[in-house]
Order: sequence, then C-alpha cells, then structure tokens
Amino acid sequence: MSTERTPLITGHGCSLTMATALCGAEQEATPESSSPSKDPRKLNTFFGVMVPTVLSMFSIILFLRTGFVVGHAGLLQGLLMLVVAYTIISLTILSICAISTNGAIQGGGAYYMISRSLGPEFGGSIGLMFFLAKVCACGEYVLGLVEAILDVFGADPESSVSVGVRVLPQGYWYTVLYSSVVLLLCLLVCLVGAHIYSRTAFVILLVITVTLLSIFVSSLAVKPHDFVLTRQLSANHSVHYNASYTGYNATTLRNNLGPGYALDYSTNTMMSFATVFAVMFTSCTGIMAGANMSGELKTPSISIPKGTIVAVLYTFAVYILLFLLVSATCDRTLLIQDYGFLQKINIWPPFVTIGIYCAALSAAMCAMIGASRILHALAVDQVFGLPLAPAAITSMSGNPWVAVLYTWGLAQCVVFAGQLNAIASLVTVFYLLAYAAVDLACLALEWASAPNFRPTFQLFSWHTCLLGIVSCVVMMFVINPVYSSASIVTLMVLLLFLHYRSPTSSWGYISQALIFHQVRKYLLMLDVRKDHVKFWRPQVLLMVANPRSSSQLILFVNQLKKGGLFVLGHVQLGDLDTLPSDPIQQQYNFWLSLVDKLGVKAFVDLTLSPSVRQGTQHLLRITGLGGMKPNTLVLGFYDSCTPEDYFLQDSAFCDSSMGQLTEGDFNFGVDLPSLQAHFPPVRDNESPRWLSPEEYVGIISDAVKMNKNVCLARHFFQLEGEGKDSKVDGSERTIDVWPLNLLQPGCHDYQDVCSLFLLQMACVLNMSSKWRHARMRIFLNVETNSSDQGWVVDEETFRELLRKLRIRASIKIVPWDSVVQHHVGEGDKESAGSLSAGFLSAVNCMLSEHSSQAAVRFLYLPRPPPQHSQLQRYLAQLEAVTNGLGPTLLIHGVTPVTYTDL
Repeated sequence: MSTERTPLITGHGCSLTMATALCGAEQEATPESSSPSKDPRKLNTFFGVMVPTVLSMFSIILFLRTGFVVGHAGLLQGLLMLVVAYTIISLTILSICAISTNGAIQGGGAYYMISRSLGPEFGGSIGLMFFLAKVCACGEYVLGLVEAILDVFGADPESSVSVGVRVLPQGYWYTVLYSSVVLLLCLLVCLVGAHIYSRTAFVILLVITVTLLSIFVSSLAVKPHDFVLTRQLSANHSVHYNASYTGYNATTLRNNLGPGYALDYSTNTMMSFATVFAVMFTSCTGIMAGANMSGELKTPSISIPKGTIVAVLYTFAVYILLFLLVSATCDRTLLIQDYGFLQKINIWPPFVTIGIYCAALSAAMCAMIGASRILHALAVDQVFGLPLAPAAITSMSGNPWVAVLYTWGLAQCVVFAGQLNAIASLVTVFYLLAYAAVDLACLALEWASAPNFRPTFQLFSWHTCLLGIVSCVVMMFVINPVYSSASIVTLMVLLLFLHYRSPTSSWGYISQALIFHQVRKYLLMLDVRKDHVKFWRPQVLLMVANPRSSSQLILFVNQLKKGGLFVLGHVQLGDLDTLPSDPIQQQYNFWLSLVDKLGVKAFVDLTLSPSVRQGTQHLLRITGLGGMKPNTLVLGFYDSCTPEDYFLQDSAFCDSSMGQLTEGDFNFGVDLPSLQAHFPPVRDNESPRWLSPEEYVGIISDAVKMNKNVCLARHFFQLEGEGKDSKVDGSERTIDVWPLNLLQPGCHDYQDVCSLFLLQMACVLNMSSKWRHARMRIFLNVETNSSDQGWVVDEETFRELLRKLRIRASIKIVPWDSVVQHHVGEGDKESAGSLSAGFLSAVNCMLSEHSSQAAVRFLYLPRPPPQHSQLQRYLAQLEAVTNGLGPTLLIHGVTPVTYTDL
C-alpha cells in the first residue's frame, strides 16, 4: 500500500534534485538513475540543512562588517538591527518550513515554491527577481573577498615602494580586475568541480568555527595597543587616524552604546540606520539553503524545520556575542575606519585571514551556483520562452553550464560597483522582496483552505505570514525607497508580461481556490443590514425577451451598472408539470455565449413560468445571493414599433465572419450557427404579444411594491458605439436630464427621492468608460409668468445641491408656461387621467426642441396608477411623451442613493 510520501500525481515542471549541499545546486535526475542501491535521500539534518544554512548566513559579514555595524550604529542600535532582521527571517522561515513540508521541492528553491503555489505569473516574476538577488549577492561577496585580499596584500597608498607582502596595486580598476579574476575562478569551479566544492562545505564550516574561537580567545589574550590608520581621500590627500584596542573595558563599552554614524571610507558616503541595516541584512539571506535540499534529505519534514531553526538560533547567538565583544574591546575609530581590524587584534592574524577567504569564496560560489540553478529551472519550465531557452542546456553530468555562464556574465557587471557597501542595499531589497513572496505563497495556501495543504510543520498561521509580508515591504522602503519602488515596478512588469503571455502549466492555480473561498466568505459577510447610502451602486436586473432586438440595451446597461451586479433575466413561458424535463437548463450555454460575444460583465438567470409577470416576480425575489441582489429593474418599452435585428448589424454575429472563427471561440460547443438559430427572429407587427399592456404596467407596479427602482428604456436600438470594439469616449455625446415630473406641472420638488435617483443614474453613466467625456445637461422647468419669483430661489438651491453632490453639469432653464396652459385639471395633481392629449403633445415638443441632439435622455417616471382601469392610459401617456425622442430612459427611484457628507 502506498504511503503518503508516494507521489500520486507526478509533476513535469522540473525534474531536478539537489546535489550541492551549500546552496541547492541541482543535477537532472531521471527515473532510470534511481536505484535501490543508491538512495538519493541520504543527507541528515546536520549536513543537509544546518551546514549550508550556517555557511550562507555567515558569508562575509561575520568577519568584515561586524565592526562596521557596531561602529556606526552603536551596540544598542546594532542589537536592534539584529532583532529586526532575525524577526523578519524567522517569520519567513515559518512559511518556508510549512511549504517545504507539504511536498518535495524540486530545482529552483524559492522559484519552485512560489510558482507551484501561486502559478507561473508570480513564480516566474519572483523567480527572476530572486535570480537577480543571487547574482548581485555573488558580486557583493566577490568584492568583499577582494577587499580582504587588498587589506593584507594591497600596496600602501602613501608609499611608492612595495614592502613585504603588500605588493598589489590599489584603485578602482584594479579592484574590478581582481574581482574579475576571482569570478573567473568561481566560474571554473562551477563548470568543472561544483560537486567537489559541495563536499568541502563541512571543512569550510570547521575553518570558520576555528577562526571564531580564535577571535574570542584573542579578546582575552591580546594586550591593549594603539594603531595608526591611513585613509586616502584623494590622489594628493590622506588622513591619519589614531585607533585603539583596549581589551574589555567599561569605558569603551559605554562609548560604543549609542550611534555614531559617519562617512564610510570605502564609498565616501554618510551612513544611516537604513544603509547600515542594508549591509547587515545580507548576513540573513541564506535561510533557504536547507529547504532547497528537500529532495536530498532522509526526512525533510523533520530536517528542514529543525535544521533551519537551529542554524538561525546558532548564527544569532554568534552575532550577539561578536557584537558584545567588539563593542567592549575596540574604540569607535577602529571599528569605523578598519573593516579588517579582527586580523590586527588576533593572536595569530592568519587565522582570521583564512576564515575571511573561506567564508567569502564559499559564499560567492554558493550564490553563483544557486542563481544558475534558479535560471535553469526557469528555462526548463519555459516561463520566459526563447530568451532563456539556452539556459536549459546541461552537460552529460547534468550541470547547467549555460545558466552558469549567464550568471557569471551578470555578476561580472555587478563588480563594476567597486565596493561592497555600494550594492548592499540592492541585494537586501531583492532578498526582502523574495522573502515577502514566500510569505505570500504560504498566506495564499492558508487562506485558500485547500484540503491538500496539510504541511507537517504546524508552527505558523496566516498572522505570521501577513506580518512577514508587511515587515519585508516596510524594511524595503526604509532601506532604499528608490530601489524598492524600482524592484516592485519591475516585478509588476514581469508579472503583467507573463500574465498576457499566458504560459500553460499543470501546477494548479491558487487563484481559483482563493476566489472560491473568498467569494463565499465575503458573500456571507455582505450584510444587507449594514448597507449605507454613500456606498450604493446600481445592481440591475435587465429583463430580455429576445437578445436579437435588445443587444444595444444590454450593452448600454453594462455601462450603467458602475461595478455593480448585472443580471440578464429571461422568462420562458411554460408549465413544468406538462413538460418531460426543464427546458431552461439547455439554454444557459447559449445565453452565456451571448454574454461572451457581447463582452459584457453580466450573469444570466432564466426561469420557467406560466406568465411573464409571475416569472419577473420570481427573478426579482431569488436572483442574486446574500447582499448581492438586484435593486433596479430595467425593462424595454412597451410600444408597437418593429424592433431591428442586432444580429444582422454586428459583424460578430454575421455569417461572413464564420470563416474566421476557431474551435475555441465558443465555450461548451456553442458555435455561431447554433447561437443564431437558438434565438428566434425579431417580432413583426403581426406577431402576437407575450404580455398585455396591463401585465406590463403590473410588472412595474410589482417592482415598486417590492422596493425596486424601475427603468423603462425606449428607442435604444438607435444608440450606437456601445460595442466592446467601439472607440467612442463620449466626447461628442450629451446626456440630458429632466429631474421634474413632467406629468405633474405643479410639482417643484427637485430633491424628492425619484429626482435624486434620476441625477444619480445620469452621473453613474457619465463616469463609465464610453461616457466619461460626455456633457451632462440638467433642465429645470420654471413658470416665469407666475406672480412670485420662487423659481429663482429654486434654481440657486438646486445649484447648491449639485455642488454638494459633486455633480458636474450645466443647468438649462426652460420656461414652460405655454406647456402648463394645456394642462387640464391643474388642481387635481394626483389624477393621471386628467392629462389632455394637447398637454402630452406639448411636453413631447418641448423635449424634442431642447433634447433633440442628446445621445440619451433621463426622464422622471411617475408611479403607476393604483386603478386597474387607468393602466392602459398610463402607458399611452408615457408613449406620447417619449414619441420620436431617441434613446430615452424613464426612471422611477424608490431608494435614497445620494449622500452629501464624507
């Protein structure tokens, strides 16, 4: 019976196992290479995790920059930097341990973790950034090694004659030359003998341990003495400093407690907390060395957490003791002005020299090997395509030599920086970004609550992941805002490139699990009792009888929804009792394909009902989920005009475009002929109606009773430029708004709920992509011949209201005394039946005169009359008022939608 470690599903992304103990150098493995006699999982916790992690974290900082940190920052701030740095990496370690114990990690380390967790877009972009971080780190370690070499063998800048072993000339170009030679040595080792180097990792750790012991012994054995340090400021000017080694001294410790930031003699720049922290943090960039060995470990679920945590605690203790030692024995001048002071105060200086050389050289080769393996993994996964394709080439032994050459070439560019401190900030920012991505990967897996995410390491939570992300990002910007911003922008560009390139993978996408989990959770959290008017948005149910004649209206409402819910509703007449099966289920694919063709962001909800009115009631009640339910019903206008067939106008629906279609253009097998055949031809004048005028007005009345806003759309088949391929930006369009109830001339209330809803909907349309540059005009109807001049006050009040509502529109004053004269029964303002044909014609003429050039008009829709006998007259009045106007939206709002406070 297979155990839990048995791979039930094998991935083909990258078949690499680990061969380099220090930094995760991998060799290509094949099933044939595995045999019972040679188990690839042979490393224990100490050799597989602790040794590579300790070596990676000591690097060059241990011997070359400990005094630099304490000298500039002081003991207290130096310890604070240590605590901050180790807190950040500790949070990341929890994420690393969780991910690495949820399955074997193949080649690429951090890249493999992130890509298999977050998908190719994030994995590829972060992987490339992590590769660049290791490249820069390689150059930094090489510069540190050259600095240590010149400290011993470099010629005295004040003497023209070489003395003893100090024979190497110094200067910027000499530093670049020496760095190039060291890089070439690293290249040769990585190309020829990387496996030999990996076997010496434990020996290097022993050498560094002996060096550390010699430093602690020397602090007790070496007597106090003074030094004269010479620093060359320019070609003709040098400065001498008197520095002292005092041995353990309370005064020395007291003087070194506080900060003393000064000029860095190597870069001649003023140091600060951020710049010193950036240098110090490079000692914390090796925490993934053990996780990279997952494929080589006997028990990775035990070794990775245990080994990494122990290694981090060990290095933290060593740094703490070393900080205390140097702050209690060396004055600040010695710490600031001499990076290699540990050699001068050692009982046998070659101890420290050998330790520095071993640590720096091993760190440089580790970074080169690790970077080349990340690049090789990216190339094998074909994430970036052709540019990185050569990096997938390997030698007969599985060594990715082309990737090594790529890495060497980029590292060669890095050494032109000339000084270690000059690139420390960039290295730190890159590593912090990679660590934040690992935390993000673990956070995404935890939030998705995927049943298959069950790591054996349990000492983490989404809180630690989130805190790790925040800590990394904050420290990035504290260290260097420019580098941080540039790295994040670069990351976003890479992410967008990979997103639009759409590389295929079988790794699984965490985004799908997150979307499902979060949508369900947020729908439960979307409490309608907590709705507030200032966050109101249209959530529209558009009833569609036949998309052939309603496509223009569908496209228009898509612009009107303003990020809200948009549902296409359709009622199929029938009774399920008389049918063998539900005919609705087979129609969804056609409607969803229609949505795809039109390019609208809409859901589809269909129902079967004996009548359209009853079906609409059903949809108004049950459409949506939780707090996402329609609040506005949109209906096409009930008139006698013959609709036009949109399918015959749009080339996307015409037969002439069939030859351009491919098999994947339609989901679920719905091709263009099937889509056209499914929806019946448009209604002609002799076709029977699906509903009567009374039923149509009854739908409006039902919606108002159910506290839904109602919009009636007329003549929208005349509206053009709403398609997804249209370049219309609205600059030539005009939106006209008539906020008064034109069928009640005595009404002057511009601030009732319906009028404000009218303004809000027009403003929402004006904010959409195809209408954002349209001009909005608001027409105020006034009776200029009245005895009082209250309309002037009303106009000023309305202007003030627009300012409070932040609505930008021009106000047009329209005298309508001549229209009001046609009104019959002016005193009976509640009777809709009192309107004469002359008055309705006059209103229509007024609208035609002032709004003939508008692209769309917003009119006040009166409430339907309660008397059943007046329903047809009500509909006839609406038809008379809007006759020949062009695209018009009659709106009746019943919910408050505007808010003037913040």
